[in-house]
Amino acid sequence: MKAVCATDLSAASEATIESETCLDCLGRIGVDELHLVTVIPSNVHAGMPGIDFETRRRRALERYRRVIEDAGFDVETHVVRGTPHRRINGVAETVGASLTIVGSRGKSPLENRVIGSTARNLARTTVVPLLVNRIERETEEPSVLREHLFRRVLYATDFSRNADQAFEAFQYLRHATQESTLVHVETPKDPGLGEGEDSESRLTELAGRLEEWDIETRTEIRQGDPAEEILAAEAAHEPTAILIGSRGHSRLRRLLLGSVSEDVVARANGNVLLVPPERTA
Repeated sequence: MKAVCATDLSAASEATIESETCLDCLGRIGVDELHLVTVIPSNVHAGMPGIDFETRRRRALERYRRVIEDAGFDVETHVVRGTPHRRINGVAETVGASLTIVGSRGKSPLENRVIGSTARNLARTTVVPLLVNRIERETEEPSVLREHLFRRVLYATDFSRNADQAFEAFQYLRHATQESTLVHVETPKDPGLGEGEDSESRLTELAGRLEEWDIETRTEIRQGDPAEEILAAEAAHEPTAILIGSRGHSRLRRLLLGSVSEDVVARANGNVLLVPPERTA
């Protein structure tokens, strides 16, 4: 499996790259080839005095390359110029990546939506699963907040087609997952439930699939605002990652990520694995 790891060469973005535990988790789910991507913004010009941005970035990526190769991965590096999220998505499509990874600082004391612009734009436009890896804030030497990326997974579902697709990520996550919590927030109209179906039986069916893989699984049904309840479940169970699907198939998705997914990606305390809708011809 190929993965793209986006870095702006900051101390925060180094955290995943230099964490042996994170790299081990990626290896467990089948990642064997990592593509390191750094983007020089379009408004940074090569002729700016005293700074050779491209050379500096290539040197930094080579240092990261050695760390990752020592961990047993094949590594390619890419220094590109343009709009960060567009170029990162472009590299992911070009190399045939199955996963994109981006670091994002955790919440600020103001508890507002502080997800970085690149991570937010990737969440809105990615065509492959996106791992938003939460990094410590307000420290000179930040580290990842949840080192074991997929050990304890909270899967949130509304039983929609895209939620079902997100569940299929367990096909590879199961090699690194020991515990899972399956959460459904009941709303007046559950879009994925057919006539005569109930949420409890659907969750039990999904739990049975995971237990066949020796994943210890619990189910939980909540009532209320979906985003708030998913975040409350995260606070209660402290998973290492939330697994959730993003919804929307039109061009509007580039402007407005589904509100539940957006809230979870922006406000979660830990990692979020966001699975986008399947592309159609």
